[in-house]
Amino acid sequence: MAVPTFVDRVTLHVSAGRGGNGVASVHREKFKPLGGPDGGNGGPGGSVILRVEPDVTTLVDYHHSPSRRAEHGGHGAGGHRSGGHGADLVLPVPDGTVVTDRSGEVLADLVGPGTELVVAEGGRGGLGNAALASSKRKAPGFALLGEPGDELEIVLELKVVADIGLVGFPSAGKSSLIAAISRARPKIADYPFTTLIPNLGVVTAGETTFTVADVPGLIEGASEGRGLGHEFLRHVERCAALVHVVDTASMEPGRNPVDDLAVIENELSRYGGLEDRPRLVALNKIDVPDGRDLSDIVIDDLREQGLRVFPVSAASGEGLRELTFAMAEIVAAARATKEVAEATRIVLRPPSLDGGAEFTVTGSDQGWVVRGTKPERWVRQTDFSNDEAVGFLADRLNRLGVEAKLVQLGAIEGETVIIGDPDNAVVFDFKPGIDAGAENLARRGEDFRLEEKRPAVGRRRAIQEAMADRAEGEERADVARRLDRGDGPPSGPSSYEIGSEDDPDAPTPRSSSSGAQSAQDEETSLGPREKREG
Repeated sequence: MAVPTFVDRVTLHVSAGRGGNGVASVHREKFKPLGGPDGGNGGPGGSVILRVEPDVTTLVDYHHSPSRRAEHGGHGAGGHRSGGHGADLVLPVPDGTVVTDRSGEVLADLVGPGTELVVAEGGRGGLGNAALASSKRKAPGFALLGEPGDELEIVLELKVVADIGLVGFPSAGKSSLIAAISRARPKIADYPFTTLIPNLGVVTAGETTFTVADVPGLIEGASEGRGLGHEFLRHVERCAALVHVVDTASMEPGRNPVDDLAVIENELSRYGGLEDRPRLVALNKIDVPDGRDLSDIVIDDLREQGLRVFPVSAASGEGLRELTFAMAEIVAAARATKEVAEATRIVLRPPSLDGGAEFTVTGSDQGWVVRGTKPERWVRQTDFSNDEAVGFLADRLNRLGVEAKLVQLGAIEGETVIIGDPDNAVVFDFKPGIDAGAENLARRGEDFRLEEKRPAVGRRRAIQEAMADRAEGEERADVARRLDRGDGPPSGPSSYEIGSEDDPDAPTPRSSSSGAQSAQDEETSLGPREKREG
């Protein structure tokens, strides 16, 4: 199979890089059992960018490799280390490339060197637990996942950016004309359909430099798919003017310059969009005696139609100077009226699915369908194997008002809730007001593991508060012992002798009667054998 060298239409499947996942990590250090969360964020994925490069003239590279993917973002790590950014994938395209989606909608028209289009945007990186920490959630035990990048199928269609377009029947001499007025060297032969791809040539006339392109294989019925012209008519859409190259030395019966011109004009009219382009007529091959005679016959009729006609010979060069200067005049006038547009970087962002609102809730046969940029992004970022992460998602949806909206519309517990595109959605059972998440959570998504105060801390604070009411001479240790016994503020003497009756730490003295009674009680409680042994 022959390998094509010129491709002007390809279908390309592009995939942006996925964002890296955030990480849940806790700082560990000696004497710091709870050093706090230090999980880093995931890096964003790389984007797929189309960029106009002057050196690229064909889409043949994408014909052989129609699938392109950007680099994924790196995952986060502990110690507040974020993942690396995925590298963008820059795809060079020729000047004049039109980008459409699978449905045929035009996404961008890339004209001008350096113009860029972000056709697929990389996914966002997930947040680590350090970024998710707050005053109410000091030690999140989860992190967010990275978002997938955009993935779509686009069509690249090349429309050659030329100032002048040459149109005419096969073997009319278009390729010979380009070779005569420029340095282009197209293939030239004496049989029809020699030219299989559009040829470009750069022409200088006076102070004006412009480009000329031809449309090969244009015959009657080309707009309906006959011949080769229907494949290349798009290349004259950007031309400032069209030049009819008419063969005055054709030996085919029934052909003459006037009829040939009418046939080509009919095909251009049926293709559409070219009615406002100025026309020039080049009666080619006047170096042949019959061609010069026929040119003299029809030139007046063509001029009566308001056309500028130039008898020329691509072989001898006769009349080419006048023709090129007429082309330059039209190009200069078109450039003077055209605004100079600087190369811009176009960022493609899909239209919002919810019409501008944060989310929408609609009923369907499958259940309640929730659509919106935020809910769908949050679902993609959630690790459903982590109960705390699911609780965090429930809190976010609740704060956004999804739960209240479902209740308002009549949703009852146990009904199906679908978030996202029904073809690739996450399905829940509706449970309004039910706490979710790990068992140690007081509310959904909250963690009080670091809120617990150690007993020593509370004891020190109580002692410090009681120091304000201490008696004269009472030390901090005295206050601590008093608090341990549960006594109130001191009411006795502020000083006492150790071991005296005022000493609160002294043992309670026993009287003799009480001592005898105690001995009697002890003796009564013992059995006979224990008494003898005593």
